[in-house]
Amino acid sequence: MAAFRKGPNAIPARLLHTGQHYDAAMKESFFHQLGIPEPDIDLGVGSGSHALQTAEIMKRFEPVLDAECPAAILVVGDVNSTIACALVASKKGIPVIHVEAGLRSYDRGMPEEINRVLTDQISDLLFTTERAALGNLEREGVDGTRVIFTGNVMIDTLHQHLERAVPGADTLRASGIDPALLDESSGYALLTLHRPSNVDDPRVLRRLLETLRTISEQMPLLFPVHPRTRARIRDAGFSDLLASPRIVQLDPLGYLEMLGLMRHARLVLTDSGGLQEETTALGVPCITLRENTERQWLAGRDAPVAVAN
Repeated sequence: MAAFRKGPNAIPARLLHTGQHYDAAMKESFFHQLGIPEPDIDLGVGSGSHALQTAEIMKRFEPVLDAECPAAILVVGDVNSTIACALVASKKGIPVIHVEAGLRSYDRGMPEEINRVLTDQISDLLFTTERAALGNLEREGVDGTRVIFTGNVMIDTLHQHLERAVPGADTLRASGIDPALLDESSGYALLTLHRPSNVDDPRVLRRLLETLRTISEQMPLLFPVHPRTRARIRDAGFSDLLASPRIVQLDPLGYLEMLGLMRHARLVLTDSGGLQEETTALGVPCITLRENTERQWLAGRDAPVAVAN
């Protein structure tokens, strides 16, 4: 949005927030910390199954397009909002621009993979973040003249805000945790966990939590707990598996707080695609808690991918 408004060739743009990621505190924190303007339009969709959420976004987005008559829409990533808005625009003959196009895990069991593939097929311009994405798209019959290698906006954002990252000790202190925990010679590990494949099946979730408890015996484990993950742990009766002074459960963190903890971590364990890229940019070792990743350039033969079977 800042780039759109910069310079003599500024592009008039309207920002729409679907509300798919609906935690009010997290939304407010990220918008404020990253300097994102308040949305011009907020659909307020909220939670729901994949079908219900996608359908609700489409239903609420269509009248917005009719009223706005944009020259194009730009969608980002691989969430339900991405495919929902792209479908509505495409059926109305409005050009679609997809940022972060061409990423593939080749696992159709991932809802995000379906969103990525379908959005790329109906997009008019495809902006890629890494060079291998062009090959993925060409294998799927996408005309290479529609593909533009732009680099990674998320990593641009990381470098832009790195000096503003909140020190880890300040984050712990604000959460009521003794910051001396970060001073141990072993360092600390930072964990995020939210994907349905990891948290929805109690058998998988139990094995992951037991493994994480073992890791915490070697170094403290800082765990900002996603609201959905917290609910799954509670409902499965696994809260005791995290009952250790070596596992520090935190409320969801803002961008600058998370960046401050990540940049100095000895190790990051995550099922997030974005954190795989951010840790690479920071030079922090990352163990991916998934059977595969759409960040194929990170998944070389020796890349650590932890599988919970």
